[in-house]
Amino acid sequence: MTVATRSQAELDLLCINTIRTLSMDAVQAANSGHPGTPVALAPVAYALWQGFLRFDPADPIWPNRDRFVLSAGHASMLLYSLLHLTGVRAVDPKYEILGEPSVPLESIKKFRQLASKCPGHPEYRWTSGVETTTGPLGQGVATSVGMAIAGKWMAEHFNRPEFPMFDFDVYAIAGDGCLMEGASYEAASLAGHLKLSNLCWIYDNNRITIEGSTDLAFSEDVATRFIAAGWNVTRVGDANDLEMLSRAFQTFKGEQHRPTLIIVDSHIGYGTAKQGSHTAHGEPLGEQVIAEFKERFGLSPEAFHVPGGVYDRFQEGIGRRGKSLRDAWYVKFDEYKARFPELAEQLELMQRRELPEGWDRDLPSFPADEKGLAGRAASSKVLNAVARNVPWFIGGSADLTPSTKTRIESPEAGDFQAGSYGGRNLHFGVRELGMGACLNGMALTKVRPYGSGFFIFSDFSRPAIRLAALMEIPVIYIFTHDSIGVGEDGPTHQPIEQLASLRAIPNMYTIRPGDANEIVEAWRFIMKLKHEPACLVLTRQNVPTLDRSRYAAASGLARGAYVLADPPSGAEPEVILLASGSEVPLCASAFERLIADGVAARVVSMPCWELFEHQDVSYREAVLPPHITARVSVEQAATFGWERYVGPKGHMIGMQTFGASAPLKELQKKFGFTVDNVVAKAKELVSGATAPA
Repeated sequence: MTVATRSQAELDLLCINTIRTLSMDAVQAANSGHPGTPVALAPVAYALWQGFLRFDPADPIWPNRDRFVLSAGHASMLLYSLLHLTGVRAVDPKYEILGEPSVPLESIKKFRQLASKCPGHPEYRWTSGVETTTGPLGQGVATSVGMAIAGKWMAEHFNRPEFPMFDFDVYAIAGDGCLMEGASYEAASLAGHLKLSNLCWIYDNNRITIEGSTDLAFSEDVATRFIAAGWNVTRVGDANDLEMLSRAFQTFKGEQHRPTLIIVDSHIGYGTAKQGSHTAHGEPLGEQVIAEFKERFGLSPEAFHVPGGVYDRFQEGIGRRGKSLRDAWYVKFDEYKARFPELAEQLELMQRRELPEGWDRDLPSFPADEKGLAGRAASSKVLNAVARNVPWFIGGSADLTPSTKTRIESPEAGDFQAGSYGGRNLHFGVRELGMGACLNGMALTKVRPYGSGFFIFSDFSRPAIRLAALMEIPVIYIFTHDSIGVGEDGPTHQPIEQLASLRAIPNMYTIRPGDANEIVEAWRFIMKLKHEPACLVLTRQNVPTLDRSRYAAASGLARGAYVLADPPSGAEPEVILLASGSEVPLCASAFERLIADGVAARVVSMPCWELFEHQDVSYREAVLPPHITARVSVEQAATFGWERYVGPKGHMIGMQTFGASAPLKELQKKFGFTVDNVVAKAKELVSGATAPA
């Protein structure tokens, strides 16, 4: 049968089976991967992309495109097949669209191999058309909630009568594993509360996970659960029924007040494979099964074969529709730019992750103050100064805004709630992991988000924080109550190992400023980031504001670590005191005592190890001269990692336990965070260094 004589339905089936065979062949060639879900869900994805998704393959970063999230990231070949067959173009790191395909056939042939554009799970910034990195189950759908939040906010902020610049929808495919993970339900609960009608989850109800049937561990009524959370729920009884799938998507499009869950019943794998077995889920199907499938549907036995008419069919569908929608949007945007130049400029800056001119003009400067103020209080002043000049800077907390001091205070900022989507203050509820995933989705949609909580609860957010670093997106986390300084709350709330844990994450900056002016400089640095997340770690308790006429300027923070104070008259230091956060003023006081006692001391403030490690060797050695081996580090956290800076002859004052419940001053005395102890350790090292052999 020629392409010309095929019916529309036959062409549709041919396209669906090509998605399937490309997926089968890629997994078989790699001898690794998950073929079952791409085979089962090919009709679902085809119905969505070909009939509903507002997406231009020639411009995959068009701002008002619909977002498609494959939360079931193990089914990555489903997405790669779509990206290839629809002809999605590649985009470079400068957001320039290239002439080459995002997923050439050669990359599919090298699925899961080094340098292929088809890695084992979809990776944002690696493969154009991938809207978010997925694989850790639940994270994709949770991230999609952040995308929908950003979409609602952008519509409220930018749209004007006759200029609906933002009305995109967000679709996500989830499996049983996604819905078992807590992240998904944290986010689903929030989405229902916010009535995010631009959000559609497609639940692949195939009743199978790695261990076998879901009956082993998952028997709840998913539909009832989501209805209770405020979702519209509909069902498609057969994943192959294109008509019913289309009706389900139309139902979503017509829903104006709730997010939608479409439950799709499917059978994983291909019929002659053992249904529900590992063979059909986490391993190649085998050459015989693939050959039988191709023979049954009259397809070429050749691996990676794309039949005639398939590329054209996609171009006639999503290609033509996407281009028309995209072109019309840019025509409208040119009119919008003439009518609303300020808003248009904001939109363009957002898309490039750039800041408005003069964004930092209101940043405060704090006078020297022995009493000082809490890190969270100083940061609040800076955050609000930033918010005045960066309109798309929005965020909130996991039910802790009064404690973290992260509210945007201007009256017009308002709260982001159902029916009031222009608010800049978000309330994530007690959902730290869900909040982290939502922040990722918001950043991926190009608003500039921040989220806050107590530092100890960064553990709950960590999977999402890791993904932000992996995706290279500039999410901002504000963590307060940063040490045993929380006192009476005790070990459950006293973060000990969290600094070391976050410092271990590649491509992220963990910043623990030493006083209010270092906090200003931390924000100055963080806001300029385009491809790295940052964790700002702040105190609950007051910290002295250092006299910068006596000590070095706080701008040294931009280099990660800097010499805060040196011996008078240019004498060479005998001992170096190193610290971050609230322990910097403590070391400054110890420095004054040592100088008075005739000990030549240096103080080094080390607010950000990662940034310090990015400096050249000459700078690092100027701050920490290798020949000065008498060094004392002081940090109210686990000492893990400080050995690289104090060396084998130095001493680390830090936490070896989980802390205790008591007033702060008692804790500081118990664990050695006192001027007397720092001075004593410094003198011991100096004496040891100068004692005769």
